[in-house]
Amino acid sequence: MGLDANSRARFNFERASVLLLDGTPLGLEILVQVLTGFGAKTLHRAANADEAKDIIQRFAIDLAVVDASPTGEGYEFVAWLRRSKIEPNCYAPVLLTAGHTPTHAIEQARNCGADFIMKKPLTPKAVLERVVWIAREGRKFVDCDTYVGPDRRIKNEGVPGGGPGRRRDDLPPDVGEAVTPNMDQDMIDGLVPTQKVKL
Repeated sequence: MGLDANSRARFNFERASVLLLDGTPLGLEILVQVLTGFGAKTLHRAANADEAKDIIQRFAIDLAVVDASPTGEGYEFVAWLRRSKIEPNCYAPVLLTAGHTPTHAIEQARNCGADFIMKKPLTPKAVLERVVWIAREGRKFVDCDTYVGPDRRIKNEGVPGGGPGRRRDDLPPDVGEAVTPNMDQDMIDGLVPTQKVKL
């Protein structure tokens, strides 16, 4: 998704409460500048997971921007947040950032419950695009024994072949017989008004 000058989307960050977790002072300062540039006024800064957990227990947040860190502390924090049952914070969107994003890091971000992972260096435009994407996507939240977080299926292409669905709202993979007769061409033509076409 790209935002351009003609985009009608307007997001007001002024009332948003944002948690920023980054272990480096420079990384934290960059996040602060980016978010204040969007108009955010309530920023909770944390230099480590323990500080972030304390913030989660004391304040309601609308968004978390979390650095994965070389030690993986960010992934562990997101997994803790999702399983914490501290409402509404456990459902807050999480944008994970990382200096490197090999396949295993992307899988780890997906499996810990982050909404999205971004590779550093961050640009304000890219951060805004991801936050807007997360807000518009509106993925369902999954809470089961092995995973807690937004539905990892970004595209809903139906149930994988070869078995039944695993969610209550999954449709069966096989299409049943028609319940009513098919429409004939005259009925279809009556639904679609005739239009002139310029060649």
